[in-house]
Amino acid sequence: MSYPIAVRATVDAITDVNGTWDAVIYISPSATSGTSSVISEAIFKYADIDKRVGVQPMLLPAEGVAGGRIIFAPTGNLMRYFDDVRRYGDAAHKAAKIAKDAGIVNPLLVVETPNDWRFQHALEVAYLQACQSLWQPLEARESLNEAELEPVNQIGLVHESVDADWLVAVEGGRRLARDLCGTNPERMAPPGFADYCVDAFAGTDVKVEVISSQEQLQEEYPLLAAVARAAVQVERHHARVVTLTYEPEGEVTQSLYLAGKGVTYDTGGADLKTGGFMAGMSRDKGGAAAVAGLMKTVAMLKPKGIKVVAELGLVRNSIGSDAFVSDEIITSRAGVRVRIGNTDAEGRLVLSDVLTHLKELAEGDDKAEFFSVATLTGHAARAVGPYTALVENGFARANRSAQALSDVGDLWGDAAEVSRSRREDFDFVAPRSKADDVLSSNNAASAVTPRGHQFPMAFLCISSGLDKVNAPYTHVDIAGSGVEKGDWQHGKPTASPVTMLAARYFK
Repeated sequence: MSYPIAVRATVDAITDVNGTWDAVIYISPSATSGTSSVISEAIFKYADIDKRVGVQPMLLPAEGVAGGRIIFAPTGNLMRYFDDVRRYGDAAHKAAKIAKDAGIVNPLLVVETPNDWRFQHALEVAYLQACQSLWQPLEARESLNEAELEPVNQIGLVHESVDADWLVAVEGGRRLARDLCGTNPERMAPPGFADYCVDAFAGTDVKVEVISSQEQLQEEYPLLAAVARAAVQVERHHARVVTLTYEPEGEVTQSLYLAGKGVTYDTGGADLKTGGFMAGMSRDKGGAAAVAGLMKTVAMLKPKGIKVVAELGLVRNSIGSDAFVSDEIITSRAGVRVRIGNTDAEGRLVLSDVLTHLKELAEGDDKAEFFSVATLTGHAARAVGPYTALVENGFARANRSAQALSDVGDLWGDAAEVSRSRREDFDFVAPRSKADDVLSSNNAASAVTPRGHQFPMAFLCISSGLDKVNAPYTHVDIAGSGVEKGDWQHGKPTASPVTMLAARYFK
């Protein structure tokens, strides 16, 4: 699994015409450079004859500069209150495509920022978004010439103290997440997804355990097994649960427990998606993909003092004569009787049993903090657009967990919005009779349901038994942030929230 490696470089590399670097990518609000007058002179030389210079990214010849060429990618105005570091990411995304098309394989990345705290990680964000731009799907890399599809070998970062190794680890995790999320539903059906994880963590400090017995899943993960019920007759679609555990050497001062939703294809089940809305539903495994990606970053960084346990619920929500249906009452792993409101609200069922198991693994751990990560609701995409939605319980709110994540995400270009969990959410899923303990959902689309991305967190608390645990829990909905431009069928997976979580806990 190769990708452009980040390498720290000095300012002198800009004018080293005989060195490693074969071009300079310069990202700045304008052509005026405090880093190198050579860059400014080269840009100004062409600004008078081509009005596109300074308006859009362009490749320019430049004597005395590494590689003899500059890609100048302007950020535009950065001084408005709503501008953030993603301006640099956007510019890098475009510049990387130009570099690839121009045959550049070892670009030097130079970033110029105003004296503003919002842009303190602009160089790192530019590198990560360049890698995002250059990533090509796993099927394409395997079928075609990978070296031609992804020709960029390394990216030099001009900075005296950038942590290149940390960035390489984060991008390694993001790349795994994109591969898992963006690969077709047959290749990454539950068994294939699990096998890919086994291979990805071979030889690392992350322990991998896979449950493949459908009988064991039925007994130990009953809600998850209900979602997978119509897929049992197709062996290549059989459900899996993957547990990834990292335990550091020495004292543990913090523990993270993460549940990932891995619905490898979502037909909607008996509440079938119609009108073409199944297209893109192979990406409904984005939460599990992101959690696996974060664990890859952990494996590469080997952080001290922090224990990380992740569990991925991998199922296919198929349609068939044995599909689970609305009105069924199924007892969760936690012993909670769940009335099914809509079979297309299947992800929360998968997460519920996984969270319960994580809660059991964390018993006696007073340092535990819980997360669930999922492409859960259309409402999240509708309500917060391209941002990740964070919904926290009372203990997490007391710790300002979601706000801390959001603040870090703003600095690292992996932004999130904080949503409150409120009494109306718990009222919404309250039982209507003595026959059940909690309702999984209503029967309308989440996007047209008031508080459609908040109330599922209340369901998860109740059905998993986390409502009886005095520990912080944050639900992370990436339905709006998980792919570029919200295009779930064709957009590149973004690997959100890997960067945000890594920057918050492992930086």
